[in-house]
Amino acid sequence: MRIGELARHVGVSARSLRYYEQRGLLHSRRDANGYRRYDAESAERVGRIRELLAMGLGTDDIRELLPCAQGGPGLIPCTLSTGALERQMAQLDAEMAELAGRRAALTAYAQVMQRRRAQDEALATMALRSA
Repeated sequence: MRIGELARHVGVSARSLRYYEQRGLLHSRRDANGYRRYDAESAERVGRIRELLAMGLGTDDIRELLPCAQGGPGLIPCTLSTGALERQMAQLDAEMAELAGRRAALTAYAQVMQRRRAQDEALATMALRSA
């Protein structure tokens, strides 16, 4: 199938397909007129690329993982893939720890603001009573 057909079939732009090809993730052959031709497995491969991108992996890691990815859901374990997956999980753990810290700081700030508001309201009530 040609690039436009594949793009419509998998729901991505032709530009994305050319980018995947440029990064070595997808391969095509050229017709005599120079048009790209993709085989039937290309749609599944693009689907796998999109899944891995959605997991937060970069194209270099995806290029490493694709030989280990097989049809159907999930990935088949592969010695090449463990490094990329472990790096991504460590990155996610670090981001989650940072987010948890930021959330704790916001919670503490909100509690301080609530106490101040309550104190201000109490002072205002006392001022109104004494006036």
